[in-house]
Amino acid sequence: MVLVNMHEAKTHLSRLVEQASAGEEIVIARAGKPVVRLVPCGTLRARRVFGQDAGRIHLAPDFDLLPADLQAAFEGDDL
Repeated sequence: MVLVNMHEAKTHLSRLVEQASAGEEIVIARAGKPVVRLVPCGTLRARRVFGQDAGRIHLAPDFDLLPADLQAAFEGDDL
């Protein structure tokens, strides 16, 4: 952990950001008392691309077929 005062943080912000990006914890203090921590942001998620798995998933032709009695029960029909 690196402790720097506010004036030093203003003067060397770019260097401190580089250090924090590399995984080092930077604490900025005011009058010797820790005030904030400078840490790297989490990685950003890539946008979802719809259809990117097309052709990778295969369903059986009878995937959504039900036996007649079960289909009737779902539809409220009496057989």
